[in-house]
Amino acid sequence: MNIPLEQLSQDALQSIIEAFVLREGTDYGHREVEFATKCASVQRQLEAGEAQICFDPETQTIDIRPAGG
Repeated sequence: MNIPLEQLSQDALQSIIEAFVLREGTDYGHREVEFATKCASVQRQLEAGEAQICFDPETQTIDIRPAGG
């Protein structure tokens, strides 16, 4: 189930983005990218509709995935 951004408070959205960025597997290539920069990039992708927040009611987990994925 996709969660529209407007249904989340700014604090909740920020927490979801930070948790996503902190997960292993969010590799940004061979150079280091600061945490705040990664978070801002994810937020821009969400706002542009390139990514979406997905909630799985079965596992009670939230993930950020490419739009349409």
